[in-house]
Amino acid sequence: MATKEEFIKTVRHHIIEQFEMPQIQIKGVEYADKISQFMEMSKGVGGQAILLEGDKDVNVVIRELYPDARKVCSNVPSISIATTSPDQFDDPHQMREIDLGIIEGEIGVAENGCVWVPQNVRQKVVYFVSEYLVILLDRKKIVNNMHEAYRDLNFSEKGFGVFISGPSKTADIEQSLVVGAHGAKGVTVILK
Repeated sequence: MATKEEFIKTVRHHIIEQFEMPQIQIKGVEYADKISQFMEMSKGVGGQAILLEGDKDVNVVIRELYPDARKVCSNVPSISIATTSPDQFDDPHQMREIDLGIIEGEIGVAENGCVWVPQNVRQKVVYFVSEYLVILLDRKKIVNNMHEAYRDLNFSEKGFGVFISGPSKTADIEQSLVVGAHGAKGVTVILK
């Protein structure tokens, strides 16, 4: 079996004519009201997005949305209702039975309702093991489409990042949809 280098050398040897990479200009979809589109798409993928009105305290809003949440995990400085932080755990296996994870998103995408979440916590497992997830997002950071999102991403600062769009879902060939199969049962994006 050939190594990768040997394989590439063989392929290059058999190339007869070479072409320069074309310059491609892609203009993705644009929306007159990115916030409304983002909110509509969030609902369409099974989540919800709400606008934080005026001087309303985000802690009060979250407590009203999730009154039964007992173990609330967050390292966001403005969150006072957190009972634990993902930064205090050495072993991610210790992070069991988290009712609510509250995290910060960096970029929202209007075309599909997803949010880019860089690793701004020690234990990123909080993104996936929380029963419910709240993502705090600056409403000015919503872009039209994925082309704009990738243009704005900075991969050099964080070692990990993920696009999250609504709750976890899976479906089988019999079209049976299961929500919360391997992640949050519900996702709420709060637009600040």
